Amino acid sequence: MKRIHRVRTIVPVFLFLAAVSFLWADNPVFETYTDEQFRDYWFADKAELTHYSLTQARYGELREGSAMLIFVTEPMNTRLQVKADPPYEGKKIKEVLKLNYTKNFYTGIYPYSVMSSIFTPIERGGSFLPEKLTMSIQEWCGQVYAQLNLGMGRYKGKTFSYFEKEADRTFSLKNVMTEDGLWNLARISPNDLPVGDFQLIPSLALSRLLHFDLRPERVKGKIELLEDETALYTLDFIESDRTLKIQLSRLFPYEIAGWEETYVSGRGAGAATLTTQAKRVERVNLDYWKRNSEADSVYRNELGF
Repeated sequence: MKRIHRVRTIVPVFLFLAAVSFLWADNPVFETYTDEQFRDYWFADKAELTHYSLTQARYGELREGSAMLIFVTEPMNTRLQVKADPPYEGKKIKEVLKLNYTKNFYTGIYPYSVMSSIFTPIERGGSFLPEKLTMSIQEWCGQVYAQLNLGMGRYKGKTFSYFEKEADRTFSLKNVMTEDGLWNLARISPNDLPVGDFQLIPSLALSRLLHFDLRPERVKGKIELLEDETALYTLDFIESDRTLKIQLSRLFPYEIAGWEETYVSGRGAGAATLTTQAKRVERVNLDYWKRNSEADSVYRNELGF
């Protein structure tokens, strides 16, 4: 039997130790939960909002900024693959966990705003493949947008960009797991996070920021256990020579403590291998869509802004 090696945390969280470990389905790393626990947490008519301090690699330098992970359940109209509006009668509905993942940072004088949305069905025993993924980036040079929709056993994709070489495209990809979808899978069923050698559709946002064509890529995944009841999920992307590390709690609801992304940033003489880091600042569970008055700005203080 393969073993999971425990890693003693003797350095700060984001100076990760390079111990090798593996996950086996018959030796679950993460605490299992009951249907009642899941329902009480994710169907309380609130979203989980977590603010992270961000150090983002861009143009060969590190930039300070902020990131948000906003997780919430909602009903999806599976025909249109959008949030369903009542009344629900006559509609084919799936309950999904939606993640809105945002990053905001400056490069010199001008700002970047990045947002990804991932919609993953939450039924147990399913594939946990996202039904839909969208991503947009806005900055002063222009904006880009990408979308994947799952249907007929494949992902149908569209990308739009102000770059001539990346102008409007339509394409199809086989329905393997997506890098963006792993964030939802980590919250729904982390014991199903893939390990070993497998194929993965890369992050929509990074495919635009690093200007590579979106297609499945070979990756290697592993899980390391830390002594503070957290686990470190690591993905090594073989073809693009980058690494993603996500640290999350081993206990339900598997909160994400932070993450790292390491890759070559910039081009030519300005290129450098840099590590983007995000560290948790504050988390609140809140029905934020009802908190749009000026008085509700106090919740920004709770989130550490």
